[in-house]
Amino acid sequence: ITGMHFQWDWLCLGVLIISSVTAEIENEETLDADVEVEDFDKQSQEADFDRGESSLEVVYQTPKPTGEVYFTETFDGVLAGWVLSKTKKEDTDGNIAKYDGRWEVEELKENTVPGDRGLVLKSVAKHHAISTMLTKPFIFDNKPLIVQYEVNFQEGIDCGGAYIKLLCSSDDLNLEHFFDKTPYTIMFGPDKCGEDYKLHFIFRHKNPKTGEYDEKHAKRPDVDLKKFYLDKKTHLYTLVLKPDDTFEMLIDQSVVSKGSLLEDMVPPVNPPKEIEDPSDKKPDDWDERPKIPDPNAVKPDDWDEDEPSKIEDTDAVKPEGWLDDEPQYVPDPNAKKPKDWDEEMDGEWEAPQIPNPKCETAPGCGHWVRPMKNNPNYKGKWKAPMIDNPNYQGIWSPQKIPNPDYFEDLHPFEMTTVSAIGLELWSMTSDIYFDNFIICSEKEVADRWAADGWGLKKLVASANEPGMFSQLVTAAEDHPWLWVLYILTLALPVGLGVLFCWPAKKTDEDIDFKKPDTSKPITKGELKQEREELEDDEIELEEEKENEGTAEDERREMEETKRELIKDTKKMGREAPPSEDEGEGGEDIDDKEENEVADGSQEEGDKSNKSGSEDEVS
Repeated sequence: ITGMHFQWDWLCLGVLIISSVTAEIENEETLDADVEVEDFDKQSQEADFDRGESSLEVVYQTPKPTGEVYFTETFDGVLAGWVLSKTKKEDTDGNIAKYDGRWEVEELKENTVPGDRGLVLKSVAKHHAISTMLTKPFIFDNKPLIVQYEVNFQEGIDCGGAYIKLLCSSDDLNLEHFFDKTPYTIMFGPDKCGEDYKLHFIFRHKNPKTGEYDEKHAKRPDVDLKKFYLDKKTHLYTLVLKPDDTFEMLIDQSVVSKGSLLEDMVPPVNPPKEIEDPSDKKPDDWDERPKIPDPNAVKPDDWDEDEPSKIEDTDAVKPEGWLDDEPQYVPDPNAKKPKDWDEEMDGEWEAPQIPNPKCETAPGCGHWVRPMKNNPNYKGKWKAPMIDNPNYQGIWSPQKIPNPDYFEDLHPFEMTTVSAIGLELWSMTSDIYFDNFIICSEKEVADRWAADGWGLKKLVASANEPGMFSQLVTAAEDHPWLWVLYILTLALPVGLGVLFCWPAKKTDEDIDFKKPDTSKPITKGELKQEREELEDDEIELEEEKENEGTAEDERREMEETKRELIKDTKKMGREAPPSEDEGEGGEDIDDKEENEVADGSQEEGDKSNKSGSEDEVS
């Protein structure tokens, strides 16, 4: 039973190890569990390509919008309509103020889809700015706004952004002067610097009372965004704004953040109705102390504030062998004065000090001082105990007054019309890839667009994924402790095979539990084995007999036991049929064996008598 429990323990351990490795790989492959997966349009999933095809067999066709759109761009043809900024960034050193970062249109470096090209930011540590007009302006009325595009950080990302800006519609909008201060309505997209991974959604809200614009930032997503910035894969970023004043942000068609424009923006769209009175001041006699020293408390007469916290340990004794006359440090005998030492300039040269070698084997050197110990009489400075303050008035705060700047905008979705899209970026990493921009109002249109572009890239990337072994090695590079699990997992089948298949060794406990079947006839071989065991016992008992001696009554008792054993042996011999090869000589052999058994029984009786004698003595 114990062996079976041991084997099941090993089996359970193996299942846990395999489950841990599988969970780790799945964690590397999937988004955080909190991500809410959007329902994919079935028609988009079944579109235009077979998932079983390899990347070499993919035939790419430039995506085409299937419904009403406000803007699309695939970068597969001539880069028409895009304008490079010719202005300078304000409040910046003149050497880097220019928007002179370089852009190129080219294919992906990895997981390339032949014929599919994108816009690539090429320069490092430079300002980049490029923009274009929408096909038609988007007016925030009764239709949703869907903004979607692809980004691939082909070299990873150290510090830089890949967000877009939807520029406000105005008569004086000049794309050649597009820079960081150009008015925009919405800013959306990934941004990262150091270990701060962000997904921006910012909109500029117009104050209906003053006409001024304030930036409203969506709260940070609750999911881990690190993977999307470092895996060097193409990811799809989508922003959905709805006329009911709600929003969603998606990565790879999975929701990573959603909320309300009225409740989940920082600072809030609508200011508070009341504010603290800036002219209100706390009264001089306002008591904010919840506790005060007890004015009626008196210091005890035996309270001595002059007692030190530490005193010498008078019971301490100087360790034997303490070298009082030896200093702890001595001049280094091997040190030599530098050749360029000038005593007039540098003073008299002295060898550097080193620990005294004689002190290494001694308990200590120098003048011995008794150690200090805590003073049992020390109480410190007396303080009155604290009691509830009867005059406590609470924490003071200014009184509230109506907010003179209060307004209520119940529909912040009604933002400023947008008529252009632009990228105004700074990056310390090159080769940031952008592709397949679309602005529309129907989710089905955006999903079809994604299937024809990003879906194809995802298919090619999946086909080029390394095998299971490579994934395990990659996971172990990020988490070295996985090597231990791998080794245990490989050794587990061997261990289980040995445990379940190897014949178990019989233990003494197993032998003890096996009872002889008295109903079965005893063969000659079994009698011979019993005889040998009795002869061994006889030798041991003879040695004990020589040392201790045996009483006469013990011998008589032993003879009686021997006779009974002979009778039993004869009876069992008659019941056991003789074998063919024994023939007529079987009886003689049996008689001889009976005599040998009788001799062994004599020794067994002696042993029993010996035990009885020892009991009587005790």
